[in-house]
Amino acid sequence: MSAPIELVCPAGSLPALKAAVDHGADCVYLGFRDDTNARNFNGLNFDDTALAEGLRYAHARDRKVFLALNTYPQPDNWTRWTGAVDRAAKAGVDAIILADPGLMGYARRSHPQLRLHLSVQGSATNYEAINFYRERFAIQRAVLPRVLSLAQVEQVIANTDVEIEVFGFGGLCVMVEGRCSLSAYATGTSPNCQGACSPAKSVRWEQTKDGMNTRLNGILIDRYADGERAGYPTLCKGRFAVDDATYYAIEEPTSLNTLELLPQMIDIGVRAVKIEGRQRSPIYVAQVTQVWREAIDACRRDPQHYKPLPAWMAELNKVSEGQSHTLGAYYRPWK
Repeated sequence: MSAPIELVCPAGSLPALKAAVDHGADCVYLGFRDDTNARNFNGLNFDDTALAEGLRYAHARDRKVFLALNTYPQPDNWTRWTGAVDRAAKAGVDAIILADPGLMGYARRSHPQLRLHLSVQGSATNYEAINFYRERFAIQRAVLPRVLSLAQVEQVIANTDVEIEVFGFGGLCVMVEGRCSLSAYATGTSPNCQGACSPAKSVRWEQTKDGMNTRLNGILIDRYADGERAGYPTLCKGRFAVDDATYYAIEEPTSLNTLELLPQMIDIGVRAVKIEGRQRSPIYVAQVTQVWREAIDACRRDPQHYKPLPAWMAELNKVSEGQSHTLGAYYRPWK
């Protein structure tokens, strides 16, 4: 086999980073505590002190740390993003994950030794786009949006020297990442620039005689019966009245789970599998990382007879949205 496929796991906090490392992650990815990253929520992310400790902990165990600077700066705040690049380089991260071409240019000029990864927020869905970033900014890895079939992923890999990273487990988005407009439409705050889809300041839970209402900037997203688990209100996963029926009109709450596709991913040359969930708890990180570590190791030992264990699937379903899973766009029988 070629180089081992890497398991890249989320770290929304120092405890989550340690949980990922302790349960078998090859790499962790994290962000600073501001709008330079796409998980800009209170209580998440890293200041310089926590980053230094996270790097020490990971590097002592031969694991890598990637820092996501995957939102888009604007003319009036450009220096905060370039400052974040400088901080990451000074701290000694193993790579920074970027979406904005201007910021890639800055990183390349100012820190030519720093490894650059193209974020999923860069919306590169074909090898021509990825090769453009390689030629202009020396990108060494690209994270593909969750809209491609496995056959399309294979075509990308066959036509670029850039390492390809794909999402293997976690939340889904109805849009090509980096082009989201639903949250901005509802709240006036863009996840692509301010780093938060459905920002907490716009979220409300209201107990009424009809049940628990969840709202996003005043828009009714969902209504839950007494005792029903109320999810976080994101516009794409709300239940809406359409033609006299109420249902998940845009996207049902479910999680991507590609354990059964692992042999094919390894065979076509996927370099890394990413677990989504920097906003999730250290317990979630530990559970998902352990399952995927066991699965990757089992698949590499005996790819011919690999099959996801029922216990693995049951464990992942416990932490999936809606306690269900899908192969998403990777499997399209109609293509």
